[in-house]
Amino acid sequence: MSGSLVIILFLFLLATGLPIAVSMGIPSALYLMMANIPPSQLIQRMVTSLNSFPMLAVPLFILAAGLMNSSGITERLFEFAKLLVGRMKGGLAQVNIVASLIFSGISGAALADVGGLGNIEIEAMDKQNYPRTHSAAITAASAVIGPIFPPSIPLIIYGAAAETSSMRLLIAGILPALVIAMALMVQVGFFARKFNYPRGVDRKFSFSEIQAITKRGLPSMLMPVIMMGGMLSGWFSPTEVAAIAVAYAIVLSLAYKELTLSSFFKTCIETLKSTAGVLFIVASAAIFAWVLTVEQMPQQVSSLMLGISDNPVILLMLSNVILLVAGMFLESTAAIMILTPILLPPLVAAGVDPVHFGLVMVFNLMIGMITPPVGMSIYMLSPIVGLPVGKVFKAVLPYLASLLVALIVLTYVPQISLWLPNLVFASR
Repeated sequence: MSGSLVIILFLFLLATGLPIAVSMGIPSALYLMMANIPPSQLIQRMVTSLNSFPMLAVPLFILAAGLMNSSGITERLFEFAKLLVGRMKGGLAQVNIVASLIFSGISGAALADVGGLGNIEIEAMDKQNYPRTHSAAITAASAVIGPIFPPSIPLIIYGAAAETSSMRLLIAGILPALVIAMALMVQVGFFARKFNYPRGVDRKFSFSEIQAITKRGLPSMLMPVIMMGGMLSGWFSPTEVAAIAVAYAIVLSLAYKELTLSSFFKTCIETLKSTAGVLFIVASAAIFAWVLTVEQMPQQVSSLMLGISDNPVILLMLSNVILLVAGMFLESTAAIMILTPILLPPLVAAGVDPVHFGLVMVFNLMIGMITPPVGMSIYMLSPIVGLPVGKVFKAVLPYLASLLVALIVLTYVPQISLWLPNLVFASR
């Protein structure tokens, strides 16, 4: 059974609607059987792929985000974002972006941003008569920032797949996330004037209101500050940061008296389900990638790409096209595990830094989360806003313009991604 047949069978099973982990696992198991490789190899390879200390950060970040959602902390973050940019024209749309940026410093996942902030943001925009389609569109587009700004579950998974420092990757995501947020805010500012969006707050906050909102929101705001400070100073590894995030979320939840024992257990159960889904995909993708490696598919693709050009500009453009298409059909975790060993070698050979490519890869795949046909953020938002999936997809399309501009900038100005980690690690 050749590598080409393995890929064809995978695509066929995926098209039938089977879960992506199963669609990767079945062809891999058949390959091992036909090659007379003991089944123990399948289990060993899958288990080994999960035996990684950095990967322990994945369930911890999922749990931290769940605790923040269930304890009302997200509402305080939204209020604080409203204080910062609420008085701008189209203020609530701008608040949507800023709140996503702040919350991304806690959750590390786009779907956590949609689930945690979606209801709050859309209800607030409803009160100011924003069209539901516009509310859904900016909520989905701003959630793309989540997996770029640290902490980031996709970047941790990429680090494991590429055998690259997760710490450098997480630090590298800070400036690109700000670039993406600025691109979206500029576009929202343009739409605010075109469609005459109202100000989020039509009056100045009084000093007492500023004090009250800051007092309510500051403890929540300290979480991303502590996490980033710990990483930038070198005090904490990504996994230790994740553990601190969970501890801090529990302390805040108890202090706010909004976390009950039943909601805590419910959050833990949801974390187990989410973690099991993510790690099952990682394990299946690891054995699938191993089969492709045995069949020398990465080397063949590398030779093909370098045969087209050894210019990093051309190779990055080609990689962007491949990743954008892959993001439309594949779940991001599976895409990272499958495509990293295939695309990274020719790019490294052409002089592209693996940390820079990691940010480019994750951003591409996050754009895929708001594009048809498998845009998970859109499917999650659809019941929240009470609109058909097709209408939400159509509403998001204009925001792809600013996201693609940001993608081009981040792709061809690598120093945006590399300057901060190089500075931090050079000082150690």
